[in-house]
Amino acid sequence: MGQLRGVGSRPGETRLIIIGLDPGLGCTGWGVIAAEGNRLSHVANGQIRTDPKAALPARLVRLEEELGRVIEAHAPAEAACEEVFLNENPQSTLKLGQARGVVLLAAARRGLAVGEYSPRLVKKAVVGVGGADKTQVHAMVQRLLPGAKLAGADAADALAVAITHAHHLATAKRVA
Repeated sequence: MGQLRGVGSRPGETRLIIIGLDPGLGCTGWGVIAAEGNRLSHVANGQIRTDPKAALPARLVRLEEELGRVIEAHAPAEAACEEVFLNENPQSTLKLGQARGVVLLAAARRGLAVGEYSPRLVKKAVVGVGGADKTQVHAMVQRLLPGAKLAGADAADALAVAITHAHHLATAKRVA
């Protein structure tokens, strides 16, 4: 999106609401931003937690219901989700994949197109380095969305995914 702060939008540009999603079974982060021209602003962010003592199907249902409420409350036009990375523990990777499937379903059920981005691409888009650590990503999210109070690490990651999507949409628009 070029410069992200301090630049006004041009006449005729519309405000696009984007929800970023960082899926997890224990905690799914979500972050909503508005993109207007080449300016981004924070709308909301949060985390959806599931009870680790509950049965897997019940946790997945809770995740879908809560995420559905968030999507309906903020009415985004676009969604973006972080892709699954492989863990050393295959069971953890499977659970993450199941949570990610529910996140994609929740967005698709509400008519949203979903952009999918690898963690490395998100880091590169937000920090400029694909190998950036979480601290660097969170610092840049705070810089790009001044005044945003982050609900936690997963919410910050979700905002980074939304920022990445905004960058990619803007690039695609310029190319077209």
